[in-house]
Amino acid sequence: MIRGSLLVLAAMMPGAALHAAETPSANPPGWHLVWADEFDGDRIDPAKWVLADDCWGGNNNERQCYTPRPQNAAVRDGHLVITAQRETWTGPAFPFDQRKGNKAAATATKPFTSARLSTASRAAFRYGRIEVRARLPQGQGTWPAIWMLPEEWHYGGWAASGEIDIMEAVNLGEPCAKNGQACGSDGRENGILGTIHFGGLPPANRFIGDVTQMPAPRDGFHVYAITWTPDGIRWAIDGVAYETRVPHEWHTTATSAPGAPFDRPFHIVLNLAFGGNLPEERNRGGVDPAITVRTMDVDWVHVSQCTPDPADAALCGLGH
Repeated sequence: MIRGSLLVLAAMMPGAALHAAETPSANPPGWHLVWADEFDGDRIDPAKWVLADDCWGGNNNERQCYTPRPQNAAVRDGHLVITAQRETWTGPAFPFDQRKGNKAAATATKPFTSARLSTASRAAFRYGRIEVRARLPQGQGTWPAIWMLPEEWHYGGWAASGEIDIMEAVNLGEPCAKNGQACGSDGRENGILGTIHFGGLPPANRFIGDVTQMPAPRDGFHVYAITWTPDGIRWAIDGVAYETRVPHEWHTTATSAPGAPFDRPFHIVLNLAFGGNLPEERNRGGVDPAITVRTMDVDWVHVSQCTPDPADAALCGLGH
């Protein structure tokens, strides 16, 4: 457990933005890499990642069961490959932390399998620059995501303790219906969403976010990132910022403390969902019946933070 050593202020300097390259440029003064996975071994590192084993789907009506099988998540050729495939699967209906009482033995059956990895109980971060270089799947019903959840749920259950969505995308490459989405010059869906969830337990939950167009090529690798400081959260793709949220825009019903709930440690989540409310309600709707397999490829995950030296900390913030 390395969380305790990582609770320091994130930093970003002019010209420090990462682009879609195999490795990042050297960190400028004031910030440094504190956690990373390059996926250069022959398996997923169990000291860094926990794999889900459930068919829950987060109350989004998703159509997949997550499994820890290598058929759904494996390291190949220096990449983490998350594979969603059409196959009928029966597994636990609820995630491990909800399997109590009559939920303990409940099962569900879904028409797809996939994988969800998280750094929960392995590594959590309070502020930082989180960057993930990934190639996303395309097709009606695909829903890849790179996001963060509270490590300790300090302010209560979802969404009182917050959620940070670094990247979500649905139905990439499909004819774009223009209903709040981003359409490429070819009329195809290429929208990337950056969102925060906060407030209280449903129905008191709230969210705000923005959508931007994925840079070309739509089927290539891109770096999805947030810079998260006490001053706010900024989203970027390939080093180009497209959204900033600041503390007065969010709240939690648990406290009036400034910055809450995004002032506590969060862990990283990577997953590929199939179907569900968000993709199925957009474009031509539903899930493409011709899809049998889709993959999300992750080249690396990097977390950088500012040194605790006050002289260096002065360089950190959303304005740099």
